[in-house]
Amino acid sequence: MESTNKYQRYHRQTVLKKFGTAAQDKLFQAKVLVVGAGGLGCPALQYLAAAGVGTIGIIDFDVIELTNLQRQTLFNIEDIGKPKAEIAARKLNSFNPDIQFPVYNVKLEPKNALEIIENYDLVIDGSDNFPTRYLVNDACLLLNKPLVYGTVLRFEGQLGVFNLTDIETGSLTNYRDIFPKPPLPSSVLSCDQAGVLGVLPGIIGTMQAAEAIKIITGIGKPLCNKIVSYNLLSNLFYEFSISAAKEINATFPKTKSEFLNFDYEWFCGAAQESNEITIDEFDALRKKETITIIDIREKGELPVLDEVSFTQIPWSRFEEAVSTFSKKNKMVIFCQSGILSLTAVKLLLEKFPTCQAYSLKGGVEALKKYHHKSSQTSPINSG
Repeated sequence: MESTNKYQRYHRQTVLKKFGTAAQDKLFQAKVLVVGAGGLGCPALQYLAAAGVGTIGIIDFDVIELTNLQRQTLFNIEDIGKPKAEIAARKLNSFNPDIQFPVYNVKLEPKNALEIIENYDLVIDGSDNFPTRYLVNDACLLLNKPLVYGTVLRFEGQLGVFNLTDIETGSLTNYRDIFPKPPLPSSVLSCDQAGVLGVLPGIIGTMQAAEAIKIITGIGKPLCNKIVSYNLLSNLFYEFSISAAKEINATFPKTKSEFLNFDYEWFCGAAQESNEITIDEFDALRKKETITIIDIREKGELPVLDEVSFTQIPWSRFEEAVSTFSKKNKMVIFCQSGILSLTAVKLLLEKFPTCQAYSLKGGVEALKKYHHKSSQTSPINSG
């Protein structure tokens, strides 16, 4: 960028009182990591880039799907099947080539999280699952990095700032202070299952970018120790305060060594559910004995599953149908992602405690990936 027009692009910001070129220089020097280039990540990335944040890291190991386009406005039809992080960085670079966009096309895990996050001034969490939220929170605590939290579901979104000391009260809170333990996987629905209105993550993601800009530049008052909840249907905002927990959660990794050995998937799922079966276990079971496989997705729900034979009993009528199908064989129940099927198994076992029923971990998504991988590594046997 030529020194003569260094601030020209950002003129509408630099003319603001209490902002000016001093705040803009802070943005130029700042490094922000955005976890997830999805519904929340896309608007956050776009407005951070527009504001002139000097380095914006993007971490996401997922690929773009047709169903993403309703809310992930960085992408289009031609991007389907391509890595989200790489495509996002490419488009943002064409929008503002003066910014660095490091790409991490990997899954964020304990083995890489600290190494990645320590290079940034703050983190915006745009993830859509509990293991990643707890992992990001814990990593930011260990590295003393501010964390801008956001989440959306159906018509409601939440926003907050963790691990940032309130200069007025001196207090500091984190995600575990409000959610010391993750909910049972069977008790919560994802956006895939419950849905989300496309504009909602745009609103919350943009607000996350605004909080990041406030923290970097020192303007205004960030939402530290607070959660703001926004209901789109009623157009109402609710704000509530968070207090630091009196006792540290016993499962919280307090050192980097403990963090590296902490199993977040287990903590948020497998440790709480006993009637779950992995893809490998499922494949071995159906080869060894006769089992009943039940798909509880609604009719017409994609993707089409033709890798295994199954009986379809949509979740909308599952409860009324449980007494009609045979329970002589072991049963494996699956849904789109393996969450709703846990609820189905729980319901089934409550009514028929002696039956053997399991939820397929990861659901159809995991099953598709498993068979796709197998088809690439196994020889084709044609008759």
